[in-house]
Amino acid sequence: MAYRPSKSFKKTALGSGAALLLAALNAPAALTFAEDTYHSYKIRQSSYRIQYGSWALVDLPEQYRINAMHAALLHTGKVLLIAGSGNNQKNFDKGTFDTILWDPRDNTFKKIPTPEDFFCSGHTQLPDGRLLVAGGTARYEVLDGKVTRAGGAMRVKNESPDKAVTLRKGTRFRSPSGVEYQAKFDVTVPRAKREFEVTYGRGGRMTPWKTKVVAAEARVFVEAVRAGAQGLTTEAAQYEVVGLKGKDADNVYGLAERLSVDKQDFQGIKSAYEFDPLAERYVPVDPMRDARWYPTLVTLEDGRVLAVSGLNDVGDVVPGDNEYYDPRTKKWTKGPFHYFPTYPALFLTRGGKLLYTGSNAGYGPKDKGREPGVWDLRTNRFTKVEGLEDPDQLETSSSVLLPPAQDQKVMVLGGGGVGESRLATRRTAVVDLKEENPVFRTTARLPQGTRYLSSVLLPDDSVFTTGGSTDYRGRSASDIHKAQFYYARTDTFVAAADPTVGRNYHSEALLLPDGRVATFGSDPLFADKDNTKLGKFEHRLEVYTPPYLYRDPARRPVLGAGPQEVEWGGRATFKAADTGRVRRARLMRPSAVTHSTDVEQRSVELGLTKTAGSVTVEVPGDPTLVPPGWYMLFVTDADGTPSEAKWLRVKAPPARPAEPQPEGPQPES
Repeated sequence: MAYRPSKSFKKTALGSGAALLLAALNAPAALTFAEDTYHSYKIRQSSYRIQYGSWALVDLPEQYRINAMHAALLHTGKVLLIAGSGNNQKNFDKGTFDTILWDPRDNTFKKIPTPEDFFCSGHTQLPDGRLLVAGGTARYEVLDGKVTRAGGAMRVKNESPDKAVTLRKGTRFRSPSGVEYQAKFDVTVPRAKREFEVTYGRGGRMTPWKTKVVAAEARVFVEAVRAGAQGLTTEAAQYEVVGLKGKDADNVYGLAERLSVDKQDFQGIKSAYEFDPLAERYVPVDPMRDARWYPTLVTLEDGRVLAVSGLNDVGDVVPGDNEYYDPRTKKWTKGPFHYFPTYPALFLTRGGKLLYTGSNAGYGPKDKGREPGVWDLRTNRFTKVEGLEDPDQLETSSSVLLPPAQDQKVMVLGGGGVGESRLATRRTAVVDLKEENPVFRTTARLPQGTRYLSSVLLPDDSVFTTGGSTDYRGRSASDIHKAQFYYARTDTFVAAADPTVGRNYHSEALLLPDGRVATFGSDPLFADKDNTKLGKFEHRLEVYTPPYLYRDPARRPVLGAGPQEVEWGGRATFKAADTGRVRRARLMRPSAVTHSTDVEQRSVELGLTKTAGSVTVEVPGDPTLVPPGWYMLFVTDADGTPSEAKWLRVKAPPARPAEPQPEGPQPES
């Protein structure tokens, strides 16, 4: 009997034949398909994951897909993702501002009402676990060639010592030639000050006091009412405020030196809020003294916050006016004066000084504020730190305080040239602040020149670096789909699994309490190699699981019940099984990251003692090593495998009551 193939056999044969024909006609495509198939198989193998780790995309419902510009881990274990208007002027014009709260334990999401545009704000962790968010966007930039109405800064003067004056958005200022400009924001000018002068006549006799009135001043951005060249002016002039009459018209006026159609930069806001992780809402506090867009906020050893740099309310880099926020009073006060470009990387170091690594996010001249140095806030003395290779490529670089914080070593990784430069450097460098005259020393190079690199401290004392691009904002399809670990003890980079999602400008990465790393965002200029298609903001959320979580999950250290608070120099005891495996303990401060800048994260080595059923950790007594606030407590075994974190709040010990003083006169010492 003749053999007749079955229908299924025929389909299989035909399919195989078609595949072979396709392979013959398009061998490169077939080869790529085979390589991708093998790679997909390989990265799922346990042996691969134990060596390289793995990546996984998080299922993100469409209604929660926002342009995440900022990411902060809260002590509730949830991650706050802030978009504001999300670099989208249509959202800005509509007043559509977004914030999402993500719980990585069950991948649930929640929308948070967002009162103002926190796009490109600053943020930092406060001692009580709230997140301070300050600054943001008042006005989007208008590029060269797109400006149709002359505009610029108007200084508004008030010579009345009796009352402050508020001029609303839209108030008009008229030039001596009759050209009118209108205020783009509300502006309040304080009362003028009365100063008393004392003079002396013949014989040294005091004459009657004279009173001098010193005008108060505020600043507002104005724009010509009519489009065209008639609004241009390059000469200083005084402008009357349209609508004011009598004494008010005499006392209140505008001064401007130059109103042009040059590129108009983004402008900042003064607003400040604390995000309450328990109530899950923004709470307004007093506004800053200066408007700021792209500012850095850094928490100090006493719990106060220093706000530095940013673009002000007329689009200029704040010229050096910095300010303190006190979370106890919710108010701002004047800080030490020093100029920095926007989003400067400032790290609190032992003794309370700040190290500026030179890393920054962009706005500011090439030749001002770019040099690294140590800043003493008490004396306002800035001491330069030399030795950095490629010092002209610090913009969009990454900086970290290497673990443990007690070593006082800070690392700079990658970066690029100022502005839209194509330069990108492989340079990394470390400065040891314990040296009498610290200098940067070049360390292991990155695999390629990298801008926008994300750098995350891990509980095993390694630094996980991922993403970035070789060109400005990922131009020419230059995203780097690579990740690696840096080990300071051996000064080496070791490859990690490749991420699926490319990350460049406006991307973030942070450590989660379970030991994984989450990555967000990316804002490429273009979507193709030829730079012909506009890019789209990256909404995918991807999480990396490091190799230490694949080694032997059953033998992973586990911390049990224990306290939630500890004082500087204090101890905290936690239940634990198999304590013989526990070798080290680290306090890790949660991230608040944006624009490759995360000055919050730090890993602090703890003293460790063990019993049969518990571990006790001892916190350093130096608040400049351990700023007040909530931390993740990890313990690790000899291989660096970490426990899941316990949240522990570090706070100052209660003030000791003053000792009673004996009555009566005391002998001199």
